[in-house]
Amino acid sequence: MLVLDSVTKRFSGLLAVSNASLTVADGSITGLIGPNGAGKTTLFSLISGFELPTSGRIVFGAQDVTEEAPHVRARRGIARTFQIAQPFAGVSVRENIAVGAYLRHLRRNDAMEKATAIGRRVGLGPVLDKLASSLTVAEGKRLELARALATEPRLLLLDEVLAGLNPSEIRDVLPVVRSIHDEGVTILMVEHIMQAVMTLCEHVYVLSQGRIIASGAPSEVCADPIVIEAYLGAGAGRHLARGATNA
Repeated sequence: MLVLDSVTKRFSGLLAVSNASLTVADGSITGLIGPNGAGKTTLFSLISGFELPTSGRIVFGAQDVTEEAPHVRARRGIARTFQIAQPFAGVSVRENIAVGAYLRHLRRNDAMEKATAIGRRVGLGPVLDKLASSLTVAEGKRLELARALATEPRLLLLDEVLAGLNPSEIRDVLPVVRSIHDEGVTILMVEHIMQAVMTLCEHVYVLSQGRIIASGAPSEVCADPIVIEAYLGAGAGRHLARGATNA
């Protein structure tokens, strides 16, 4: 579904992404991991069109989308969440979700109906008529997910959707992510909750200092000495590899 071919992004003298290539298979859940500052969010911005690459190509389906604007890519079926949720605080949760739904449903009644269905799907049914400013951190994460889903994506980019949640909240969100995938949405996820990545993902890429340094099945990546040195640490690598094998 998605191919990045030798993608590089420079910000003046800063090389944020360097010659990165990856493939996301149709129908998969693919992980992108790496230390803070590795370039993961920049890579998401490149895929979704919020930034344009300095060089390289981005192909979605059979189309080269390298130079396309974000709204054009959204219409093709690429949606993303953001690390820090920034809802329209002065309107309801339902109206926030409807903003995404307007991409494909131009009539207000249709967009609101879609927003209601998506909100209930991600567990926001009881708070649909509350102001977005009143939500908890966990509810805000669900709203961020709902707004992206309302665009009816083929490819969903999840940028640390579990960040800031407690263990109970994480356990509640994981089945939601699985259900989205089971309904036919391909997922590329950035996440620091490593056990979640190892449980959900079929294939994992590791980004460090803007470069893809490893890729493969979760158990392979966890055992890779380069990954362990760059990111996981020896003890964490062994623990996660055992967890991925037993999952």
